[in-house]
Amino acid sequence: MSAQSVITPLTVARQLPRLAQRLLALPRSLPALAETGMLGRYGLGWAVEAAAARHPDALAVRSREGDLSYGEFNARANRVAHFYRRQGLRRGDVVAVLLENRAEFLIVITGLAKIGVVAALLNTSQIGKVLAHSIMLVRPRCLIAGEELRAHVEPLLPELGIAPEARHWLADAELDAAPAGWLDLGAALQPCATANPDTTRRIRKTDGLFYIYTSGTTGLPKAAVLSQGRWTMAFHGMGMALQLDRHDVLYSTLPLYHGTALIACWSAVLQAGAAIALRRRFSASEFWSDCRDFDATAFGYVGELCRYLMAQPPSAGDRDHRVRKMVGNGLRPTIWRDFKRRFGIDTVMEFYGSSEGNIGFSNIFNFDNTVGFCPLPYAVVAWDAERETPSRDIQGRLRRVAPGEVGLLIGKVTSRNGFEGYTDASKNAACLLTDVFEKGDCYFNTGDLVRDIGFRHAQFVDRTGDTFRWKGENVSTAEVENVIAGLPGLHAVVYGVEVPGTNGRAGMAAIASEGELDLVALYAHLQRELPPYAVPLFIRECGHLATTATFKPQKHGLKVAGFDPAMTTPEPVHVLLPEGGGYVPLTPEIHARLLSGAYRF
Repeated sequence: MSAQSVITPLTVARQLPRLAQRLLALPRSLPALAETGMLGRYGLGWAVEAAAARHPDALAVRSREGDLSYGEFNARANRVAHFYRRQGLRRGDVVAVLLENRAEFLIVITGLAKIGVVAALLNTSQIGKVLAHSIMLVRPRCLIAGEELRAHVEPLLPELGIAPEARHWLADAELDAAPAGWLDLGAALQPCATANPDTTRRIRKTDGLFYIYTSGTTGLPKAAVLSQGRWTMAFHGMGMALQLDRHDVLYSTLPLYHGTALIACWSAVLQAGAAIALRRRFSASEFWSDCRDFDATAFGYVGELCRYLMAQPPSAGDRDHRVRKMVGNGLRPTIWRDFKRRFGIDTVMEFYGSSEGNIGFSNIFNFDNTVGFCPLPYAVVAWDAERETPSRDIQGRLRRVAPGEVGLLIGKVTSRNGFEGYTDASKNAACLLTDVFEKGDCYFNTGDLVRDIGFRHAQFVDRTGDTFRWKGENVSTAEVENVIAGLPGLHAVVYGVEVPGTNGRAGMAAIASEGELDLVALYAHLQRELPPYAVPLFIRECGHLATTATFKPQKHGLKVAGFDPAMTTPEPVHVLLPEGGGYVPLTPEIHARLLSGAYRF
């Protein structure tokens, strides 16, 4: 780690002019913040109504299907609220929502929020038993499905037990006809009132707003509850951090069922009375032309999205746009500064948080290579990667790491900073640590390793499950992936595999190359950039690396296959044998000798 990674008083002093500018802009955020405190107003419905009252004719949503003003958007959301209230739904009931990125998604969840109904935001890439599990997990009163995704859910209807009158369908085009066994929700909403319902002002901060599912990269998804109060905190926090105004347009291709798009991006948009521009699916080749077409000034990202944009051939359109701000998480240090320079970005509002977690960071000072600043109580504590548990001293207490060191991030659970947890209560206890620094205290275990870089800032390092131990050293998969990505055209997923006769796990990298993989150049690069223990022992050449809809790598199948030729064929695997000299093909003979423990690593 370079000395520049630790934030010093001089580093902060250099940012004081920018901080002063941000403080001068804060009055734009104060009216909504004051209304929350003085009138006890909370939640998504209140935020939309406030924006519609302030500037009803301003653009709220842009898409290829057309634009909506705040007045139009709020009126349509009110129809949803009145319809479901008339159906007998009340505070705490659940409606499952399966829609792609279109205005109707935002309209539906806003209308439900106004009457205190919780929207379960189904992952649009799920099918079969995984989708059935996600729906049955939350026991919804109704299911809302768009025509574009009806084929995903229709085969599951017999096992879901949702009555025909509770299956609500939304058209995807003007000529779509409602299918048999479904209620045409669009038609049913037309006669409903467009005035604000009286329920919005009675929403409490503890009321549920969304169920957001874990990505399901391994095992079945869990549903984390997000309350109206926590969303309101994001509304104020992200709004003040990103500091958009009513003339801004934020472009988002991230799926709306995911927290980055829905909580971080849209809350900042609503707080400013700006517009959000939607695209159904991400396209690297059309990204900047979309930004020009929508006149975008900001966009939402995850790290892999930025990597895909960097992989596009340079063009005159790289800076031919008005975008100057970006908000999201996972931008890799290896491309951070190059990305800003190439595309003319001034502000990278990197943030850290999770749907179920109780702390968050945001890069309000606009430093490079950090998830930002956190004002909430947290600690970074020593982590034992071999035992996969926090390290405790002889008194049973955890130890804080020093600035510059890597450790486990934990957030203190207090009455003001609680843990809302999952629908499955049995999952909650595993996320909490007690008697951490003193008897009776309680902290939320984020499961993430970060580097404490001082001044309440952190750098993300890895997930605890992705950090493995080899030759007595901790190896971060994310850091090895970043090094491999430093070679043009290479995309990698790194994980640990067990080798008989050795302790810990050896590194293995599944690599997709845009051309022929040069193993000699790769090995030389890894030797230059990594300590010997972190150089992957195995390389698997992949034609494609599977990811979730939010570009998270699906490591589970790769870990199960390991270096077994029977499970990796026809993709070749190469191994770095103890005698060195570079990677060689993993033949059946070498594989047999590995299993017998013949090699001494």
